Amino acid sequence: MRYWDASALVPLCVAEPPSKELRTLAGAGQMVTWGASVVEIASAIERRTREGTLTTSQRDEAHGNLRALGRAWLEITALAPVRERALRLLATHPLRVADAMQLGAALVAASDHATSHEFVCVDARLRAAASREGFRIEPS
Repeated sequence: MRYWDASALVPLCVAEPPSKELRTLAGAGQMVTWGASVVEIASAIERRTREGTLTTSQRDEAHGNLRALGRAWLEITALAPVRERALRLLATHPLRVADAMQLGAALVAASDHATSHEFVCVDARLRAAASREGFRIEPS
């Protein structure tokens, strides 16, 4: 299983330095993510638009890319088990709430056996926590 954090999905919607490498990873198997990732990604697109780093047409293209990705990935939507793991993760790692929920969803998807699964992420703090939980981190 290859779990995708929203930080790694944004560059699949918007051109950024890691986009090429992440597109290669995306083409190599089923993508799994948290059910709220779409909201995090939409937030990142809108923030870039407000900041002026995306034009209106680039914003529209990014949302189109997001819709296409959303049709292709598998979403973890079970709130209670994700929340339970996120509470433990917040006590164990210096994570923000959304990151704890992402990592909690990854643990649910992996049936709490992280060592045989990959975690795709570009956020340094979340990568470190996922690694400590036993996931193999991508991109390497």
